[in-house]
Amino acid sequence: MTEPQPTRTHWHQLLGKLLELVLTSLGINVQVDFNLMSKPPRADILLLRRNPRLHRWTAKQLAHLPDGIRDSSAGHILAELKYSEAVTREVLEKVHGYDIFYRVTHELKEEDVASFILSSHTTKKDLLEEYGYQESAELPGVYYSDYPMVKRVVVIMLNDLRDLPHNAFVKCFASRATEKKKAFYGLSKKVSSVLSTPLWLFLAGLRLSMLGDEGDEEMKVITPEDIMALGKKHMQEALLVNIPAEEVLAHYKPEERLRGLTPEEVLSRYKPEEILSRYKPEEILSRYKPQMEQREKQGIVRLLTRTLQIRFQAVPSHFESRLQKLSLESLEQLNEVAVTANALAEVEAKLNEQLM
Repeated sequence: MTEPQPTRTHWHQLLGKLLELVLTSLGINVQVDFNLMSKPPRADILLLRRNPRLHRWTAKQLAHLPDGIRDSSAGHILAELKYSEAVTREVLEKVHGYDIFYRVTHELKEEDVASFILSSHTTKKDLLEEYGYQESAELPGVYYSDYPMVKRVVVIMLNDLRDLPHNAFVKCFASRATEKKKAFYGLSKKVSSVLSTPLWLFLAGLRLSMLGDEGDEEMKVITPEDIMALGKKHMQEALLVNIPAEEVLAHYKPEERLRGLTPEEVLSRYKPEEILSRYKPEEILSRYKPQMEQREKQGIVRLLTRTLQIRFQAVPSHFESRLQKLSLESLEQLNEVAVTANALAEVEAKLNEQLM
């Protein structure tokens, strides 16, 4: 009897949903798991400009498209996200095939289609060099190749993209926690006043899933619907955004306002700046920074040991005690090595180097 395959999170569906919420109102049609032909294979995400007569992105579209994609003049964009796995020879050749299949099936010219790989992890330099990829001097994190086999496939390293607003949406899917934090922080400053409510809620759920307690990837499969539900759960106060708080509270006595509410529920109904303004920065950091860093470390340690167990059948207890001694930055670096290494010995060597 065949063992059922374990389900997993389809990260490209989460990125596809985010891009759908961001770009649809700007005249770009976003489709996920798109059939390249009448039968498989399928591409992760397809971005189509709704008006084929336009030969360039509009200013509003450019404000939300990342480096590399925003620099393409093609009207049809194929994008493959690699979140939990590294870019390999097979991936490069597969996306090159997607590009050909799509153009032939839809009778398009080469200049009508552009293909991209969005890599959450940093790809090995020797693989990039083997296929002739070089990083753009003007666009950090964007790699182009002149080799005939892959020259139509642009590789984008999400960790290395510039910290600019138009890169923030895709950088939410970077592998490094520091890069994710910067992306979510940049988006949080404008989302409530500029972006739609569905996008606001989705970003809130995505942030909590990836950076908060709800983001334990080992516990469950996360779907776009899960992310939206999580955002609604934590952002219900958005429904009262246009009603002055004083107007509502004036109808209740102080004890009635707090009845049945936990401290967390009370605090969640205020903007962060309203709470933080009552404290000095050093008071806040002294209470929470060590705890937050420790929680992040534990999450990376769990993910790293799980990766080693799946890829190399390593015994978790063989690594856990040593991993606990590493800094957050060292753990993130070792995690990238674990994803791209060809043998467990490479991971052991990097771990021993960091412990010295």
